[in-house]
Amino acid sequence: MASLTRLTLIAVFALSLGCGDGGGKGKTGKASDESATPETAEPVTEKPAPKPAKKTKRPDDDDPTPRVEMKTSMGLIVLELDRRRAPIAVENFLHYVEAKYYDRTLFHRVIKTFMIQGGRYTPEKKKKKPFRDPIRNESADGLTNARGTIAMARFSDPDSATAQFFINVVDNGSRLDYPNMNGHGYTVFGRVTEGMDVVDKIRDVKTARLSERLKYCPVEDVVIESVRRR
Repeated sequence: MASLTRLTLIAVFALSLGCGDGGGKGKTGKASDESATPETAEPVTEKPAPKPAKKTKRPDDDDPTPRVEMKTSMGLIVLELDRRRAPIAVENFLHYVEAKYYDRTLFHRVIKTFMIQGGRYTPEKKKKKPFRDPIRNESADGLTNARGTIAMARFSDPDSATAQFFINVVDNGSRLDYPNMNGHGYTVFGRVTEGMDVVDKIRDVKTARLSERLKYCPVEDVVIESVRRR
């Protein structure tokens, strides 16, 4: 029990520093894989995903609770987004959805007592480059990091979120909600309405440290096959 508690605390501390991978140098100039912002992360080889083309249902429509279907290699997850309370995060996420940015990416960071995180790596373990600027933190929107909610992952800079997201698998409000220990929280922008059993299957997969940047990575890939508006 003590070792499990220690692991959870370490995971929370890592998330508070970056909620993801990094690379390069942070603002202090010291090399760090968790304090780096997306702009200072190591170069990636992939070309940026194309910007969304005009379609009938645009990311900037006025639906207050748009829904998306996330098809994974372990089953379907349906998410309902909250445009009223987290308009910036919802617009940002839907632009990535519209561009099919998340197709064939991984849940690359899975911590059973914490959350499952995706939106960054391909099955080849290569990084995808975000095509939008980082967004403003909306953690004071009144939404809490409860089990089954989806939130924006970010680096130590509260306004550094781009494409990465995580789904809380336990109630993390006391750890991640505004104002948190550094005066900022993690922006919740929706919740799982169907497929929480799939989320729980993902949380239970075996993980390993594959590299300095890929910690708690599933041994067998958990692939996000597609994310589409419902």
